[in-house]
Amino acid sequence: MLNLMIQHLQDTRPCMFSQELSRRRQFLRGQAAPFSAILTDSFGRQHSYLRISLTEKCNLRCQYCMPEEGVQLTPKANLLTTEEILTLARLFVKEGVDKIRLTGGEPLIRPDVVDIVAQLQQLEGLRTIGVTTNGINLARMLPQLQKVGLSAINISLDTLVPAKFEFIVRRKGFHKVMEGIHKAIELGYNPVKVNCVVMRGLNEDELLDFAALTEGLPLDVRFIEYMPFDGNKWNFKKMVSYKEMLDTVRQQWPELEKLPEEESSTAKAFKIPGFQGQISFITSMSEHFCGTCNRLRITADGNLKVCLFGNSEVSLRDHLRAGASEQELLRIIGAAVGRKKRQHAELFLMFRDSPPANPSISSWDALHVEGLRSRMSFSSQMATLWKGYRVPQTPPLAQQQLGSGSFQRHYTSHADSDANSKCLSPGSWASAAPSGPQLTSEQLTHVDSEGRAAMVDVGRKPDTERVAVASAVVLLGPVAFKLVQQNQLKKGDALVVAQLAGVQAAKLTSQLIPLCHHVALSHAQVQLELDSTRHAVEIRASCRARGPTGVEMEALTSAAVAALTLYDMCKAVSRDIVLEEIKLISKTGGQRGDFHRA
Repeated sequence: MLNLMIQHLQDTRPCMFSQELSRRRQFLRGQAAPFSAILTDSFGRQHSYLRISLTEKCNLRCQYCMPEEGVQLTPKANLLTTEEILTLARLFVKEGVDKIRLTGGEPLIRPDVVDIVAQLQQLEGLRTIGVTTNGINLARMLPQLQKVGLSAINISLDTLVPAKFEFIVRRKGFHKVMEGIHKAIELGYNPVKVNCVVMRGLNEDELLDFAALTEGLPLDVRFIEYMPFDGNKWNFKKMVSYKEMLDTVRQQWPELEKLPEEESSTAKAFKIPGFQGQISFITSMSEHFCGTCNRLRITADGNLKVCLFGNSEVSLRDHLRAGASEQELLRIIGAAVGRKKRQHAELFLMFRDSPPANPSISSWDALHVEGLRSRMSFSSQMATLWKGYRVPQTPPLAQQQLGSGSFQRHYTSHADSDANSKCLSPGSWASAAPSGPQLTSEQLTHVDSEGRAAMVDVGRKPDTERVAVASAVVLLGPVAFKLVQQNQLKKGDALVVAQLAGVQAAKLTSQLIPLCHHVALSHAQVQLELDSTRHAVEIRASCRARGPTGVEMEALTSAAVAALTLYDMCKAVSRDIVLEEIKLISKTGGQRGDFHRA
């Protein structure tokens, strides 16, 4: 049947394609088993694995993937319909594809994903149907997906620290991902693959925590070398190589064993003796696997990509909608596969020629830390989710850019901050004259008639918009200041960690200050600026909420904890650090009127 189809194509298609197809057929005749010449490229690689993107949409906004506001989406009319997806899937499976993985965007937000899996399951010759998901919807949908035929799961998770998860993805959902992982284990998936993109300064300190999870769980934790796509804000300096990761794991577990792998595998697998699961390394950058690549991709708008890094695409959607026959589609697919290059050479040329990181001076943009939401403490969360495993500590976060040609480092936790503002520049603050009625009573509000401490009853007070701004100053001294300024502290980026701590503290104020009411903040922002004249870091924290009580304590707690965090990050360098000027700058809303410090 295969020879008849090839002969038919040779008789009816242009001479150039016929000659190329004939050359591939000659190659296949020497193989142990026949495989489609259509899906075999000029280097003899047989493409039996198809990845189909079901949607461009995603319910997360990962820092290294897309801007917070998202990206411009393809109009719905230009995306593949369900029937078009299944038509192409049937065509590829008939030609020898035996594994299909559904991707996105986030595939599990497509409404008919269960129906798609069910219909794929009916294709004769298809052995594996997998999905790569961020895990947010997995626990809810997995029982039904398993019932209709989903056989493999990859779950993306780049950190085990809840606050850092929200920093990376700009959304809540850490517990949902963990619930999805446990649901997959509960339903018998073995292994459950967990994909972790490792980025220097962000999560490479969690390698051992991830590896430890495989002791009692049937996980395949796959550490993926960070790949810098064109237009990505990250760069090669953020890549942690496979060998570096492997050395880190081997220092903790010297008995680490290498496992055998299939020829077309993208992962180098290892197992710690006595552990139930395994770890793997996907070496996309340092040791590419182009020579055994068996993957093809169809994008959500119907373009066939023969290489993830390649720019060339051919629209199968357009040919489908123009009424192309099966034979015409096969010719188009075969021609595209035949043009596949030996490797994604341009990228590796960039990697080879990329200059090494200068440890003393960075020239990157300041990072905007957005969307942090904290719930309970890191340790209590992790103890609940991963009982018996090491609890990750608050990590050193990403090394960030300094201003070009300058040692000024401006940080803000608000994505839309005015680019011309100087964060804590005195000229940018509000004037400090009182603008409303002042408290005249000398009675303390948190003391009852008998002098005992008591929480104020705010149940009868009206809800109003409340905003408060507080500040703090940390005098570091020249040595610690220089290390913070050049981002050379061994613990990591002090400014980013202090930002995270400040925002987290604002959310937890009612748990730290006994008589404070819990306030559901609608916004928390922490800004930091270096003052080289005083060798100091100036901190400004602002909080906003709508409710019956103010947010002064949230702003003050945020500024104070950010200052304490800077102290903690720098204390190994200097004991002569001074925290001062923790004060309320302004507040608006409430019955007592507004306040602005002079």
